[in-house]
Formats: sequence, structure tokens, C-alpha cells
Amino acid sequence: MAEVLLVAEHDGATLSPSAARCVTCASAIPDARITVAVCAADAGPIAAQAAQLRGVERVLKLEDAAHAHPLAAVMAPQLAAVAAGYSHVLGPSTTFGKDLMPRLAALLDAPQVSDIMAVESATRFKRPIYAGNVIVTVEVQGASTIVGTVRTASYAGAPGGGAARIESASVGAAPPAHTRFVSISAAKTDRPDLQSARRVVSGGRALGSAEGFELLYRLADKLGAAVGASRAAVDAGYVPNEMQVGQTGKIIAPELYIAIGISGAIQHLTGIKDARTIVAINKDAEAPIFEVADIGLVGDLFEVVPQLEKLLS
Repeated sequence: MAEVLLVAEHDGATLSPSAARCVTCASAIPDARITVAVCAADAGPIAAQAAQLRGVERVLKLEDAAHAHPLAAVMAPQLAAVAAGYSHVLGPSTTFGKDLMPRLAALLDAPQVSDIMAVESATRFKRPIYAGNVIVTVEVQGASTIVGTVRTASYAGAPGGGAARIESASVGAAPPAHTRFVSISAAKTDRPDLQSARRVVSGGRALGSAEGFELLYRLADKLGAAVGASRAAVDAGYVPNEMQVGQTGKIIAPELYIAIGISGAIQHLTGIKDARTIVAINKDAEAPIFEVADIGLVGDLFEVVPQLEKLLS
């Protein structure tokens, strides 16, 4: 029997869709019994959401005022204390998980497998390397606990309808005094979250400026889509780093991905390879993005996008 502990990502009130995808991954481990750990100041509402995921047997509430703002250095010692006896400890391969899980692996003195995209056995996993051009099989031997991050773009979310029991966990590990929350600076938007959005509109350096991205914002609002960007657009200062899609940005798997003015560098394609439908708009007919696009349109984005927006009115 594999005892699997999943660390839930949330915004303080709502469970992240990444949790449901991690449950699907964990369910592929033979004979898995899945427990979800929720670290929050008030974990009740989030724990209730996690308990509804089919496949989850138990939800642990780790409540502490220090969890009002999630900090990896604060959560890791408490999760390490809870993780004793679990064969697997998993988290999403998101910014949250990439920050937390290595700390947890170090505290547990356990090996970590990153970006799990397929489970072959309790100790054997597949993960991408070289910008997704190669898939390797990793075998972990001689470890009592395996820590892993789940490539959420590779999994569908577990359905609802579950009824897991919810318990409060008593943790003896005190939060560290050397790390504390000071403030957070993030762009506010009413658009969907980039990593969980069903539709995404992304722009590249061809937009020419931050003002050029206003074209994409208007189109995205008509589609109810999130807005992303290539690394070239981020490096040029057109948009903030949190909008970057690709190997060094966010890995996403929307139902619809519209790439506007993006040439299609391999690092960018790595981040969108799991999208269901890819639409490319570029004036260069030889752009690599057209090799992976399901629908391609060769044209000047400054002419095409306004016409698309008008048709959506």
C-alpha cells in the first residue's frame, strides 16, 4: 500500500485546480491511499473543497496564523513533521511547488523527482528534459519516501463527488523565526489565472511595446481568456515576468491557445505542447510556431487582431 501525501496549493480561500491534477497523478500509483495536506490560517473551507475530490481518503488541516501568506520556509518544517510514514509526498510543479518541495525533500533527506508526467510504478516515473524533446524514465531505489512535483499540464483534474474525512493535524514543529511575510506585489486582474485558464491569448516581441499588448487584452476579454507572453516580450519589458509562458515560465495546457506574433522558439513550445488547440497568427509564413499549430493565419497582427475583435463583438 502506497501512502501518498499531497500538498494543496490555494489562494487562502479557493483550492487551486492544480490539486485535482495532482490527485489524478497520485491515483496512478499502485494501491495509493491519498491524503491532502492544507496549510492555511483558516483551512476549513479549502479542506472541504479538497475532500470532494474523488480518490482522496483524508484531508489534514495544518492551521497556523503564519500560513496566512504561504511561505515555503514556514510550511516545509511543519509538512516534514506530518510526512513521516508516507511513501510519497507530491506537490504541483508550479511556482508554489517548485519553491516548497525541494525544501521538503531536504528536510526529509529524500530524493526528489521533478515534473512527473507519467507514473509507471510506485518507484518509476517519466519526466521531460531538454525542453521536452526527450522523455526520460527515472527509477528511485532504496528510498523510504519519494518527493515529487507533478507536471500538472500532463493530467486532467480529478472529478468531484468524493467525501473524504477531514482531520486537524497537531504539528510540533514551530515556524522558523528567520523568515516572515513583509508584503506582496502582484498585478491585479479580473482575467482567469494563466495556469488554469481554458483559453489563453499570448503575444510576442512583434507587438512592439507594452501599449501593443492592449490589442491582446481587448481580445482576451472578449474570449474570457488569460493573457500570456513569450520570453522575448518579457525580456523586452512589455509585460511582467508572471505572464511568461514556456520552459522558464509557466507550463500550461488550455483548451485553446492563441499565439500572436510569437515565432515559436523551442523553449516556448515546451510550455504549450499539451494545449488542445493551438492557433498561430504571424506574418512570417516560415515561423516555427506554424509547425505545431492546428490553425495558422499568415498576416499582420495589427490588422488581423482588430478584425477578430470586431467579429467577436
